[in-house]
Amino acid sequence: MVQAYGADTDNGSAEQPEARDSRFRALGQRLRNDRGIWRRGIVLALCSVLLTLLMGVHARVPNRLGNLGSLVETFLPWIALLIPVLLVLALVRRSATALVALLLPVVVWLNMFGGLITDKSGSGGDLTVATHNVNAGNPDPAGTAQQVAGSGADVVALQELPGRQVSTYEKSLAGRYPYHAVQGTVGLWSKYPLADTRPVDIKMGWTRAMRSTVTTPEGEVAVYVAHLPSVRVKLRAGFTANQRDDSADALGEAIGHERVERVILLGDLNGTMNDRSLNAVTAQMRSTQGAAGDGFGFSWPASFPLARIDQIMVKGVEPKASWTLAATDSDHLPIAARVRL
Repeated sequence: MVQAYGADTDNGSAEQPEARDSRFRALGQRLRNDRGIWRRGIVLALCSVLLTLLMGVHARVPNRLGNLGSLVETFLPWIALLIPVLLVLALVRRSATALVALLLPVVVWLNMFGGLITDKSGSGGDLTVATHNVNAGNPDPAGTAQQVAGSGADVVALQELPGRQVSTYEKSLAGRYPYHAVQGTVGLWSKYPLADTRPVDIKMGWTRAMRSTVTTPEGEVAVYVAHLPSVRVKLRAGFTANQRDDSADALGEAIGHERVERVILLGDLNGTMNDRSLNAVTAQMRSTQGAAGDGFGFSWPASFPLARIDQIMVKGVEPKASWTLAATDSDHLPIAARVRL
């Protein structure tokens, strides 16, 4: 019985490679002889090429027509959703040409965004910061403040603070943060002393940005808090981002003239790191999420995040970790980062 069992096992294992070889030979023969498998799906292959070009040269999509380039760049990572659609269509059409062409957008997307899929966060760091657009219509400002403070951040920036609720945020955060400053609709709370606090003019007519020097145990850090103008997608006007773009230029100029070597920017920029219109800021600073984040870190809208328009950016500072916090009663998710000074 033992011999018979061994014989059956040997025969089964011998047949498996032969079966696989037979299938591969049949597939290879079909690819050589069935010309239709290469002729079919030419249109699908062209779609893959166009998708690849859109990702590869997105910076050349013009902004003159309704800020189309910025709109594409805002949601650029989501282009990946078209890849499985093209894959299914290629399989339905049984097109080898479409399948081979599909490798182009896959490779380009992975080259652009593959690094954001994994968790790049590390240990260490001297300072933890957090930022949150609390939403002017927030029904529970005290609870939101406590939730963000519960992240353990040493420095917290809040945007969209309505005047009637500033005192609520101040009372809710006073126990954890002995130092704070509010300028217009933005505010900064800190465990460390603040100095040289002043509004930053971002060409809006009222104050939605500020800067302050935070004196940490590791030295001074210039912290900027900003809430750039909102953008909208309108049928006739397109992506209405012109005011936001002008404010981004003004913010970038202010940061460029900053005399403190180490700079941290916290805020709702109403734009992603891919958006060329934020170059005045992004060209001189690093995103903590891009450098040391866990995943894409999408922050808006809170119910189903599609884009990271809330940013923590640094200059002269090393990001160690960056993450998204749990949802509050705002339409944005709060975000946090740990950095080494």
